[in-house]
Amino acid sequence: MNYYVHESSYVDENVKIGKDTKIWHFCHVQSGAEIGEKVSLGQNVNISNNVKIGNEVKIQNNVSVYEGVVIEDGVFLGPSCVFTNDLTPRARYPKGHENYKKTCIKEGASIGANATIVCGHTIGKFALVAAGAVVTKDVPDYALVAGVPAKIIGKVDEKGNITEKFEV
Repeated sequence: MNYYVHESSYVDENVKIGKDTKIWHFCHVQSGAEIGEKVSLGQNVNISNNVKIGNEVKIQNNVSVYEGVVIEDGVFLGPSCVFTNDLTPRARYPKGHENYKKTCIKEGASIGANATIVCGHTIGKFALVAAGAVVTKDVPDYALVAGVPAKIIGKVDEKGNITEKFEV
């Protein structure tokens, strides 16, 4: 085994985990998930069935990545950020995974603490979603978004430096 899993975590069968990945306390990685190399899953992270996570991804504490979400290389997910996969969920009338809306977090993007990503959208390459934002539409590459609902308030570079701020 060329990755680390803390003894309090569960990794189901039929999971692929890349070299030098670290899975910390109280995590659950479900069947069919694929996790790349040099990934860090903080405390209490849930990776649902069939989720694909790229290389060098950092997922902070208390994040659930639900089926239908794709995380590309170099993505940062801040503490307690939230993903959805069903726009109109009902406990009594589940639609099943074949009806989940797909969400893609592109290479190098960062999502701040407590941000919510409503399903069916793409967060562009190196985009930055501010803490607490609620994303209800696609976010372009290199965009800085904030607010409820999230609006473009600037641009960032690959390192996360703000290169332009817009009047809002």
